[in-house]
Amino acid sequence: MNKFILVSASALTLAIAQGAVAQSTAAANAGGDEASGALQDIIVTATRQSTNLQDTPIAITAVTSEGLKERGLVAVQDLSFVTPNATFYKAQSAFGPGVTTNIRGIASADTSLAGEATVAYYIDDVYYPILLGSNFDLLDLDHVEVLRGPQGTLFGRNALAGAVNIVSKQPNLSETSGYGEVTVGAYNRLDLRAGFNLPLNDQLALMVSGVSKERTGYMDQLDFRCEMIRRGTPALAGKFPFSDGLKAQFTANPNFTPDNCVVGHLGGEQSRAVRGSLLWQPVSNVRLTITGDYTHDTSENPADRVVDIDATKVSATALTNVKAQADYFGIAVDSRFVTGDPYSTYTTYLNPIAAGQVLPVPAGAPATFAPYYNGMVTRGGDNYPSRINLKNWGVSGKLLVNLNDKMDLTAVVGHRVMDDTHAFDTDGTPLIVEHTYANIREEYTSAEVRLSGKYDWADWVVGAFYFDAKGSNHAIDPNPALGTYKIQNTTYEPTSKAAFANATIRPFGEKLGIILGGRYSDDKKVVHYSNLVDLTPSSLDIAFNVTPAKKLFSWKAGLTYQPTQDILLYASVATGFQLPGFNGRPLQATQIFQIDGYQDKAYELGAKLDLFDRKLRFNIAGFYTDFGTRPVAVAGGQEILLGPNGQVAGNLVLDPLPGGPPGSTRCIARTAAQIAAGVPGYSCVGRTYYINTPAKIRGFEIETSANPVEGLNISANLGYTSFTSGDLSARAVNARQNDPYWSAGAGIQYRIEAPMLGGSFTPRLDWSYRSSRISSGTSTKYNYLTPPYSVVNGRISYVNDDLNLTIALGATNLFNKFYYRNVFDYQTLGYPQTDAQPAPPREWYLSIGKKF
Repeated sequence: MNKFILVSASALTLAIAQGAVAQSTAAANAGGDEASGALQDIIVTATRQSTNLQDTPIAITAVTSEGLKERGLVAVQDLSFVTPNATFYKAQSAFGPGVTTNIRGIASADTSLAGEATVAYYIDDVYYPILLGSNFDLLDLDHVEVLRGPQGTLFGRNALAGAVNIVSKQPNLSETSGYGEVTVGAYNRLDLRAGFNLPLNDQLALMVSGVSKERTGYMDQLDFRCEMIRRGTPALAGKFPFSDGLKAQFTANPNFTPDNCVVGHLGGEQSRAVRGSLLWQPVSNVRLTITGDYTHDTSENPADRVVDIDATKVSATALTNVKAQADYFGIAVDSRFVTGDPYSTYTTYLNPIAAGQVLPVPAGAPATFAPYYNGMVTRGGDNYPSRINLKNWGVSGKLLVNLNDKMDLTAVVGHRVMDDTHAFDTDGTPLIVEHTYANIREEYTSAEVRLSGKYDWADWVVGAFYFDAKGSNHAIDPNPALGTYKIQNTTYEPTSKAAFANATIRPFGEKLGIILGGRYSDDKKVVHYSNLVDLTPSSLDIAFNVTPAKKLFSWKAGLTYQPTQDILLYASVATGFQLPGFNGRPLQATQIFQIDGYQDKAYELGAKLDLFDRKLRFNIAGFYTDFGTRPVAVAGGQEILLGPNGQVAGNLVLDPLPGGPPGSTRCIARTAAQIAAGVPGYSCVGRTYYINTPAKIRGFEIETSANPVEGLNISANLGYTSFTSGDLSARAVNARQNDPYWSAGAGIQYRIEAPMLGGSFTPRLDWSYRSSRISSGTSTKYNYLTPPYSVVNGRISYVNDDLNLTIALGATNLFNKFYYRNVFDYQTLGYPQTDAQPAPPREWYLSIGKKF
């Protein structure tokens, strides 16, 4: 760590030396005079007060709405392009419509209500508690802030890795304005955006905006039998039926084409959203804003395909049940289910076996084999849509009172409802190995009140936070592989109360500041869990109540130093926490327990510099995170299986689990001596044990932007993260974190004046890079799927200021780079498949926008 701090300090010293040369006329451009070519100020609210980005001692990527538009970015998942040491990906289908978020090596992926996020999302000061439904369209955005590092003091619960703060445009009393925009593009893309701001009188103003987005998915869902016939290998389809009876007619047509086998798509988009805000300003120092929004998203599931099938990886029970399906159709579970085209899949979310059907027991099945398709009405016929149905709406009120020229009172209250239905075909084949269908709903109210002040000697804020929610998860899990049909009905009632304070004190003048902050949180989550097997009482039914809870104090301390107006140096240490959870996937009642939440402490050194008359901006931060509380699942855990009459007999005995916590066990076969001695044997079931495994995270980020000559802007970012821990170093293979070590990005644009055409042209290129990842912690087999990759986006726009008209032609993934966003090695879990999510290929778009 000493070496790391020394290197960071050396970099800061060099930055200061460069800055000292560039201060001669900086004061004249303090506001970012566009005519002079100076970089513009960005006002952020990361400290719960409005501050200039360059005066804020936090590692923040802040991008304005115009900056996002220039890059062709429209949703949260696009923020990876502009943020070092952070990734935002559309979640896998199993997790529903959300965003997998990773900041500085600490990730959030599971969108279920059982877990907790590690990145806190706020929209206009209203807390958004879960990842489900978090791929917000950046509608009527003013700017977005990505805060890296723990933000437990001011953002509270689940800000362990950082926070995303989305700030919308607000109604304006002084002007009537509006806009409209139409975008068309590849895969039948059609986006419509419109909005207006309307002063109703000298005290009231209304702002309304809406968006509609349509796009066909870039992954084809293929009818398996149809495709085998088209390829000239009909025998590989055996007796497998057409998923659509009309396909039989296509295959008999001499003009039969590949498109005739397409029965659907994945990766497409279909959503509508509207947002309205009403501002009331009865006097100059009082502002009350009421906002309501509604989103209805029926987009296709994310593009997900099988990249490998290996039946030897399947557990014995699962293999017998899968073989029963395959034998019934006269086929095998092998590479025939891999399409060979990375943008196609054979999954249709349809079960080819009708409800109530009985399948023959496969040859060689053990005497104890209990077939899944046994005539019960719940077994078979489970046909689900391959698209989501998400409704997300909310109302909020924000009161801002300027008590005097130095103190403000802010109160925010929000109420939101999220209702989502989604399905997932785990195996990605035309068979059904496991199917899930879930309806998740959460309704919550949050409130925060803050009193803040700005004085010559201190900036400070004190406040209180309250959160109350009711959530439910109703899910069906037909699992032929395990021979079970489970019905889950679980409710969640989390509450959170917190009080916080944060201050930057300047006791020796304006240059040196001392940061002190703290937050006391009291959180709990009342859970009523029910997971039933089939429709009749069973020994495998699980129902329980559990209340994970935590009371915690988070804190922050630091120093700031401003040797000149355009240089900020800072050092800080801050803590963050994730709320405790519980085992949301127990296999029997003995597996009910609370899982401790994560806690970390991060040290950060940083510098923010505006140089050369504010034509060059250079921000750098180095960090060291002590990830001290990090419960990690230990592989290989087992316990005795419980049946209707207690422990189920077998030929296994318990044995201490290597590397597990005290009392953890695995199962091994009885020895001949044990059998002779009469040691009883049992059947076993898997169990997950957790052990605290601290980690150390080191890294740095550099962000820079420059206007070297009039009309030219160049920006770049670079990030490095190294994550080390005992569980990773103990691996036989892939002894590293799954995430890339390196991330980088750059952009360049140049405005070309065209007076003959009454406007200007601006061509722009953006580049993003991620280094290699690993696909699994236990195998190197699929590492070839996650090599380093670079993606380039391009755009050229024409702006006519007199007509307030913008026309833009652009392309994402300009050079058609193929890469996988995620890889899921289910073979390590006893399934035959490995799945992956290919990123979209090159997509063009044409956008026409008009302001009035």
